[in-house]
Parts: sequence; structure tokens; C-alpha cells
Amino acid sequence: MLSSLTRPRVIALCALPVAALFAVAGLAPLPYAVAQPGSTANVLGEVRGTPVITIVGAPTRTTKGELLMTTIVATGPSADVDLGEVADAWFRTDRAVLPRDAVYPPGKSDEEVVEHNLEDMQKSQDVATRAALSYLGEDPAKVKVTLRLADVGGPSAGLLFSLGIVDKLAGDGAGGDLTGGRSIAGTGTISPDGKVGAVGGVALKTQAAKRDGARVFLVPKGECSDAQAELPDGLRLIPVTALKDAVESLRALEKGGKVPSC
Repeated sequence: MLSSLTRPRVIALCALPVAALFAVAGLAPLPYAVAQPGSTANVLGEVRGTPVITIVGAPTRTTKGELLMTTIVATGPSADVDLGEVADAWFRTDRAVLPRDAVYPPGKSDEEVVEHNLEDMQKSQDVATRAALSYLGEDPAKVKVTLRLADVGGPSAGLLFSLGIVDKLAGDGAGGDLTGGRSIAGTGTISPDGKVGAVGGVALKTQAAKRDGARVFLVPKGECSDAQAELPDGLRLIPVTALKDAVESLRALEKGGKVPSC
């Protein structure tokens, strides 16, 4: 009986089930995904020897500089994430812990998620083309744009695809590069009328951008605070709400004009 035990023994006996509970919790899978900075890709260049942007039906420019689309990498929907991994990621600036359902559609397998993300990427490429050609006043019936970027899913490269098309066709509008020869990174969805939409994981994407040589990062205006949370030293944020904003900001950056900031 507990009444016949000393206080230290009572505490020890009570602590055993609590310790066991924590041990089980530490091993049990949790409904989270752990994300980290992913790869980048220069939409003005080539991937595996194939140009990312190919344009037929209009004269194109030879570009300098880079427009880096950025990504994050997250544990898959079927991956088991335990308490130790969550705790480790929680205290690291290059990791983020996110509810699994906020990253992946509920009830989808890994294969279904990959297919869904690739479909989103294809739609994003189509919309990015329409937005860029509309901005430039080009006839989409005469100008054919092909975008090739394998093994990357989701819609968040829309803005960078549109900027790449603009740079290939018109540059800065005065004979120079839209990038000014710089390495420009960014993220953001795009709509057919050129509006830039929010995406996830911008704090991790800024780290990927700085790692791969960018000094400027285009971010959806509404996500400025998220981008500033873990902003690497030496990376300049430029908020944008539309394709037009992004083009004008890059032109102003090249000319030493006034450029918006977060």
C-alpha cells in the first residue's frame, strides 16, 4: 500500500508511468511535416542541358544574370515524424515544423501528392505565359512559349516564370537585362492578369536564395513579415503585388532609383 511507502518511493512510483508516457510520445508519429530550404533553378538558364524557357514566334534576347525560383523540401505525407525530430526542427532556423494538412491535401498518398503538385506546376506555367505576354502586349496566338522544369511541383514559381519571359523578350525595355546582370531570386504565384499571390515557406526560401548566390529576393507583399523572420544577412527584400511592380522595381534597382522595401 502507498501509505506504507516513504515519500521518495511514492514519487518514484508515480513518475514511472509519466516517464513511460513521454517515452511512448517520443516514439509515436506526429501529424506534422518538417520543411527545409530546397533547390533553386535559374529560369533564364538550362536544367540538365535543356533551356527552361523556349520562345518561338518573336525575337528573343541573350540574357545575363539569373532569375532563381526557390523551393522548400518537406517530409512526405506518409513519413513518420516523431517528437525528437519536431523538437530538433523547432530550435533550428533552417527548419520549419508545419501541420501536415497545411502542406499536403489530406488523405493523399505520396504518389498522388506528387501528381497533384506537378499538375499545379503545369497550370502555373500556362498562367505565367499568359500574364507575361499580356503585360508585353504580345499575341499569344503568334508567340509560343514552352517552359520546361522537371521534378518541381506547385504554383509558387509563377512570378519568376513570367519575369523570365519578359526578360527574354524585352529585357529592361531599354536594351539591357531586367536582372541588371544580378542574381535575383523570388517566389509568388501569378494570375492571368499579373497579380502576385502568397505562397508558403518564404523564410526557408530566402535561405535557399542566399545559399545559391542571390542578393535580391522578390516576395509577395503580404508575406514581408514572414520573409524577415529569418532573413539572411546581405539579402535585400523587394515586396511585389503584381508582375508590373516586379518589373518596375527591377528597372529601378538597375538605375539606382527608389525601390520599395519590406
